[in-house]
Amino acid sequence: MIEINHIEEVVQIRMGREVGGQVLYWVAAHLVDGLLIDTGCRHTAEELAEFLAGQYLKFAVNTHYHEDHVGANYILKKKFDIRILASRESVPLINRVPKLHLYQEVVWGYPEPTEVDCLPEAIETNHFRFDVVETPGHCKGHVALVEPAKGWCFSGDLFVSREPKAIRPEEDIAEITRSMKKLVDLKTDKLILFTSLGNMVPEGRVALQSCIEYFQDLSHRAKQLEKKGLSVSAIRDELFGGESSLAGFTDGAFSAENTVRAVLRAEI
Repeated sequence: MIEINHIEEVVQIRMGREVGGQVLYWVAAHLVDGLLIDTGCRHTAEELAEFLAGQYLKFAVNTHYHEDHVGANYILKKKFDIRILASRESVPLINRVPKLHLYQEVVWGYPEPTEVDCLPEAIETNHFRFDVVETPGHCKGHVALVEPAKGWCFSGDLFVSREPKAIRPEEDIAEITRSMKKLVDLKTDKLILFTSLGNMVPEGRVALQSCIEYFQDLSHRAKQLEKKGLSVSAIRDELFGGESSLAGFTDGAFSAENTVRAVLRAEI
């Protein structure tokens, strides 16, 4: 299923696999002036291609290599002969897809390996210029695209919410907060976040700063509890009131316990 929204000159394309009339998990791509930012998941690749057949499309960028951001790369390159770009660290992981967990296959599907090229420092379309900002933390090689004149920031998976509870085990909270601060400190009049969940956050700096402070507070509280001798699971229960419902569905790949381990490691 896909859903189209128009926000200023940006076309937001929300996508997700529909089961029993319900979308399992929404992801979003954004089309602006011929540039497609992320390509969604494999399960919605054909629907996305059908929509884009009626749009101006020149090239695409993957903010990172995860399966819900590169899923339509193959079909779009084959059908429209477009160039697809990603960070140097992401390129080999898009060209050769890593093994997925079962929940990833069910929700998003296996992307077909696709040859992509390395991103330059900036991308120019007919009417806009997008700076490529390195924003690791969610994963290595993650980038955000920023249009300084408009204040647009296509932030990928760097920012999900102001107070995220469940994360993947490989996420680095210290790097996430540094990347968020990098965006907060950009010399733009405003910062409007376009997230990969399909949210548009007008007060992007406020939201990012709020998330930074949340992680700092969480890290401090977790370390205090650790000093008192509490286990990771006990700290999780104290901070979050128990485990996230996502943990069971993802076999622990997304969990509050991962968040606790991450903030205990983090120096922020």
